[in-house]
Amino acid sequence: MRQQQQTLKQAVSFTGIGLHSGNPVNMTFLPAPKNTGVCFRRVDLDGKPDIPAIVDNIVDTNRSTTLGKGNIRLHTVEHIMATFHGCGVDNAIVELDSNEPPIADGSSRQYLKMIEEAGLEAQAEQREYFKVAEPFEFQSGETSMSVFPHDKLKITCTSAGGSGRMTEFFEVEISPDSWANELAHARTFCFFEEIEHLYTNGLIRGGSLENAVVIRDDAILTNEPLRYNEEFVRHKMLDILGDIALLGKPLLAHISAVRPSHSANAELTRRLSALMRKPQEKVNTFSPPPASKPKPKAAKTPEPEKPPEEGLIQDGMTLDIEQIMKILPHRYPFLMVDKVTRIDGNKITAQKMVTINEPFFQGHFPEHPIMPGVLQLEAIAQVAGILMLKQAENFGKLAYFMSAEKVKWRKPVLPGAVLQIDVELLKNRRGIGKAKGICSVDGEEVSQADVTFMLIDR
Repeated sequence: MRQQQQTLKQAVSFTGIGLHSGNPVNMTFLPAPKNTGVCFRRVDLDGKPDIPAIVDNIVDTNRSTTLGKGNIRLHTVEHIMATFHGCGVDNAIVELDSNEPPIADGSSRQYLKMIEEAGLEAQAEQREYFKVAEPFEFQSGETSMSVFPHDKLKITCTSAGGSGRMTEFFEVEISPDSWANELAHARTFCFFEEIEHLYTNGLIRGGSLENAVVIRDDAILTNEPLRYNEEFVRHKMLDILGDIALLGKPLLAHISAVRPSHSANAELTRRLSALMRKPQEKVNTFSPPPASKPKPKAAKTPEPEKPPEEGLIQDGMTLDIEQIMKILPHRYPFLMVDKVTRIDGNKITAQKMVTINEPFFQGHFPEHPIMPGVLQLEAIAQVAGILMLKQAENFGKLAYFMSAEKVKWRKPVLPGAVLQIDVELLKNRRGIGKAKGICSVDGEEVSQADVTFMLIDR
């Protein structure tokens, strides 16, 4: 399947309020050059920073999909992304003067109107698709996702609330016509008993019956009749389409989802992204080494050490010791991380292999070797530093350990243990980070601490 990339013919704007923030926002869709993809631009911030709409920039999936870059956040991007994907828009800039697009009526109807008003323009570059070659599936809580090879993008979905309430099923092959007729007008919804919890947690501040459907017991509260017999499941499919659009390429596959969520959609997109990168990884693995370059003449002063390779730390990746040593300045005998096994938004999991050859066992203690608790604390700080250096603007900096709170050591760590270090970044502002870390061995917690550290230039 070969088609040309498309962008918008002209700019088009809309003004409204954000669903979760309740903030007023002006939004403009702009044409973009070929191979740009979709990019969100915060024109209300200094420098008008861009956030590319890619899966690596997902930072939160609580009731919506949030993109982030450094301290910059943009919430609830899925309805816009679904519209661009459904209409076949490959390249566009979305300018906003707040942290969330206007929700309009809770569907993608307004965004569809904007694209129809702007019109589409073909570009010289060919569109590249990602076609799934082999089926796979995964389970995430109550959500089940399966993906099968298919010549087009097809979505099959079953949605249900607690105790199976409002169970609905629908399936459709995605095209501009089916998008416009079958999915784009499906509105967001929630159950009445969720409202207080959502509002207490800072969500749905702009929510009303003007932009959402509320289900109370068996009654449906809405300011107009349902737009489809299966409006709830169709909106779930709209969300799936918006979240997988963060893959960065149009997808050819059959997705079957049961009780989907933004969290599971994001995980699906990460797995698809990993599959998409595999062919290139294989090429790199089996390619001959690059031709050696002539050594430069000796300089009078040594060149400064190069900063970590930008883009090295990404969601869904693992890091081996060579990659870790490109990121952290620590070396023997004070490097307390051997492998990073998971990177997911603001969370990271790493391992330290504790062997009898560790130098600290000579004195702690010769007859009863135990890993010092302060070194477990150091391991937490180093892993937290890796997570903070994931952000592009922090590459090349050093993470300095500043303080520790709520420190607890629960069990001794002996030689032969594999120390697992789980860290969640709680705060990252103006170069100061705070994280919660837990060390465990064989699934049992051995220590924990909240650590604070500061980023400085090398």
